[in-house]
Amino acid sequence: MTAAAPRPKVNKWLVTLSVSFGTLMGAIDISIVNVALPHMRGAVGATIEEITWVSTGFVIATVVVMPLTGFLGRMFGQKRVYLACLALFIVGSVLCGTARSLWTLVFWRAVQGAGAGALQPTEQAILRQTFPPKEQGMAMAVFAMAVMLGPAIGPTLGGWIVDNYSWPWIFYINVPIGLLGMFMVYSFVHEDPEILEQNHALAAAQRKNVDYAGIALMFVGLATLQYFLEEGARNDWFEDRAITLCFIVSMVSLAFFVARELTARVPVVNLRLFKDEVYASGTLIGAVMFAMLMANMFLLPLFMQELLGFTATQSGLALMPRTLVMMLVTPFVGKLYNHVSPRLMVGFGIVMVSLGNWFQGQLTLVSSQQDVIWAIGVQGIGFAFLFVPLTTVALSKVPRHLMSDATGLNSLFRQIGGSVGLAVFATLISHHGKIATAAVTAHVGETNAATWQRLSGLQAALQAKGYDVASAKAAALQALAGTVQRQGMVLSFEKVFLIAGIVFMAVLPLLWFLRSPAHGGPSEPVHVEM
Repeated sequence: MTAAAPRPKVNKWLVTLSVSFGTLMGAIDISIVNVALPHMRGAVGATIEEITWVSTGFVIATVVVMPLTGFLGRMFGQKRVYLACLALFIVGSVLCGTARSLWTLVFWRAVQGAGAGALQPTEQAILRQTFPPKEQGMAMAVFAMAVMLGPAIGPTLGGWIVDNYSWPWIFYINVPIGLLGMFMVYSFVHEDPEILEQNHALAAAQRKNVDYAGIALMFVGLATLQYFLEEGARNDWFEDRAITLCFIVSMVSLAFFVARELTARVPVVNLRLFKDEVYASGTLIGAVMFAMLMANMFLLPLFMQELLGFTATQSGLALMPRTLVMMLVTPFVGKLYNHVSPRLMVGFGIVMVSLGNWFQGQLTLVSSQQDVIWAIGVQGIGFAFLFVPLTTVALSKVPRHLMSDATGLNSLFRQIGGSVGLAVFATLISHHGKIATAAVTAHVGETNAATWQRLSGLQAALQAKGYDVASAKAAALQALAGTVQRQGMVLSFEKVFLIAGIVFMAVLPLLWFLRSPAHGGPSEPVHVEM
């Protein structure tokens, strides 16, 4: 058993609060911009296709920085990396607010994303190194609330700011919060002397053998993969040459990257961490979990606004109970972690999320806000039971000095998982929508008695309002076509929600590998070479 590392005498809750500001802002900024894109488009004179680069550029920059967290932490120190990235995020936010041309805005948005990239994994590593082993569950519960709260409140907060002020303020609001976060991190976060000593030795080896080839391959591979996932659905996937080229380049680059990192003398990204089956299975389940979370956060607002007629505010309020449930349940799960096997907790979470998907699959055109709240409330419990044990047990056997490497990869897989979820389910909803609408249309024709009765009733009602015969018939046919389209989309949503639940249940076999030292697994950290 390794000796316990000496810890600075700091208030762990002050440390937690200090490093949570950056993570929360980074998580919010992934989604807050989406509601302001129409306003930005007018301000910078961009087309609908061009303005999406404001979101795509941020996500690509975030993704390519995440796996470098361990490398940067060894070279400069975790605290310095966190402060530098938070400062970069603040500067990027200010310059985004002042941008008045599309590509200037995209560039500064990428700078902002690069700053945000290291904040989440660095916070996770700092919390793991600050809290004693018996309180790791609570540490990850706090981290979970910051990560899950951001995407949930981002659209609602962004809509309120845009409605009451103007779009640059969604960026300017980051400045005072970020400066407060920097002051608190500088004042209250102190690195463990033992970890600093180990990192100094590793950094010396890194400086002599900088893995430039690995860095280049990673940047190209992740950037093209993220572009493929972000823009693929919008451009008909492999029907578009640029999307196809990005997919090929990403697969080739990432294949060479993996080969390079497994043979490099001092790899920039420590892929050998995946030798630990607990880390590998926890990270993979976490990626699928984020795919489900982001897919649901995309599909439900679309269903409520397009089919149930909710306003953006109403759909945002209908989604808030899931966030509230997660915030209420997550601390309880953190305390429960030391007493219940993580396999049982994660299994329960998977079942609850899938059950929530089944409830969502029962929604119809006459469903109320309460029906939606019930379904997402069940899911909120499930996500709370997933995030805490997954992030805790996945890192349970990782050596403390490699924690930032592990959290960087863990965060990367969650981010990629979320992008895959959005891309796949956006494509599925469109594909099944066309199939379902065609199936409904086949049963609707003027020879059908019910259809003829409906058309006659609509035509008569329109004529009573002053329409002539020809106009009334055309309007009645158009109204019927709209009804068919809506019913087809309802069937599509029902099918996709059910598919999501079934897919998530398919990861249950991975629970076999999810053993923690406190619940029957090996107590020694897995030996991982650099």
